[in-house]
Amino acid sequence: MGHQDKLVLGADIGGTKIAAGLVDQHGVIRKQSRAPMVAAGEPQEGLAAVCGAIETLLSNSGDRPKIEAIGICAPGPLNPETGMILNPPNLPIWQNYPLGDELRRRFAVDVKIDNDANAAAFAEAKWGAGRGYRNVFYATIGTGIGTGIVLDQKVFHGKTGAAGEGGHMGVDIHGPICNCGKRGCIETLAAGPAIARRARQKLSKYPDSVLREMCAGNPQALTSHMVAKAYALADRAAQEVMQETLDLLAYWLGNIVDLLEPDVIIIGGGASLMLVPFLEEIRARWKGACLNPAPLDIPLLPAHYGEDAGIAGAAALCAME
Repeated sequence: MGHQDKLVLGADIGGTKIAAGLVDQHGVIRKQSRAPMVAAGEPQEGLAAVCGAIETLLSNSGDRPKIEAIGICAPGPLNPETGMILNPPNLPIWQNYPLGDELRRRFAVDVKIDNDANAAAFAEAKWGAGRGYRNVFYATIGTGIGTGIVLDQKVFHGKTGAAGEGGHMGVDIHGPICNCGKRGCIETLAAGPAIARRARQKLSKYPDSVLREMCAGNPQALTSHMVAKAYALADRAAQEVMQETLDLLAYWLGNIVDLLEPDVIIIGGGASLMLVPFLEEIRARWKGACLNPAPLDIPLLPAHYGEDAGIAGAAALCAME
């Protein structure tokens, strides 16, 4: 790593792990490392874990590179203006915790903090699949559904930083209760666990489904990845589940098109690999189902950053020019 490189340190803090990386001004992750996160106990123990991960990465990177800034993506709710972590369900160790101030004091550089979906949306808009577009809508589909809205190259935060929770848009007022307490959120109907749940419910209708073998007769062990595999084998149960999932995602994203009319929609996250072959099918469902006069002019693209979206996103927050 040459001295002329402007490097930012991006750290992605989750409930169980911290992924940290050194990212250059083109969005390339030059070096990265992973460390366990402490999710319960004293708030300072969580800070020590993060500082330790950052120190390890810096000391393992040759002649300790100079970093311009530190970007952090952490589970919300948090306040991106103040760098205060409010009350994240996945990180109960931090309640109203001034993470930004603590890290600034420790490393003497500027620190930017945002939630993981907002940060990943910004990385995609700046360096990834959304490069060259003004307005970007990003969705990460995995265990949950997180979204970020980038308008005119800025993350849309709303008044308190809590805007952009598109995964908690309701699409069925009578639907199942989501972890957030609302009914029928798209997250509770179309994220990974919902796809698996729907497949479990189909087993009695299709007793000879290949899904039975895949989960070794234990329906609780079914995963969304098994559904994708079974779909590739033309399994009827899996085909039904996937069609229902595509209908839901298309309906939801059609609402996004009518609400925001973004220049591009980008899909990332753990379940996105499974969805990539179906992106055109999702778009086709917008025809005649949107008020928007030209929904098919909006590209629906796979994200550029895979597992490293958090590191790239955290670094993008520091928005090096």
